[in-house]
Amino acid sequence: MEATLFIDKHYNLVVECKQGSKKACYELYKLYSKAMLNVAFRIVGNVGEAEDVLQEAFLDAFKRIHDFRQETTFGLWLKQIVVSRSINLLRKRKVELVELGDDVDNIIDEEGDDDEEIQYKVSLVKKAMEELPEGYKQVISLYLIEGYDHEEIGQILSITENTSRTQFLRAKRKLSEILSRKGIVQ
Repeated sequence: MEATLFIDKHYNLVVECKQGSKKACYELYKLYSKAMLNVAFRIVGNVGEAEDVLQEAFLDAFKRIHDFRQETTFGLWLKQIVVSRSINLLRKRKVELVELGDDVDNIIDEEGDDDEEIQYKVSLVKKAMEELPEGYKQVISLYLIEGYDHEEIGQILSITENTSRTQFLRAKRKLSEILSRKGIVQ
């Protein structure tokens, strides 16, 4: 028997949920719903649609809970479902990704004097990200906010790893232009 490399503090709740406990399912929902709503919102950019994605993802997860082998945490497994459903929603919007490439400068000089200033800059960058085309917003959100690498993004979006890198670089350039236009960076 192999040693487990992680500790899922909600392992027992998942086991109870697999045994049909509605209370355990509800506890898992309470534990993960806010974080998963944030994940969905960052990808789809609309609270109503993010809430729909969240509900569908939980329904899907609970329907497939017996397939979950608990080789990873429930949260990571659920996040993958949320990301996948969010991307599917965007595909329904018929988002087209452009495969082009260029080098790019850094978006922002991160020499903030204090946490408040950094938080302010982060909020400005997030607002500017909303102005990006959907394809750019997807890639930059998955990379910078969700922490996926380009290979994973390629799999999630059904694009090549190079397309992911290219979209990311173009998104950074476009974001830099938006921030410059607003006088946030020079």
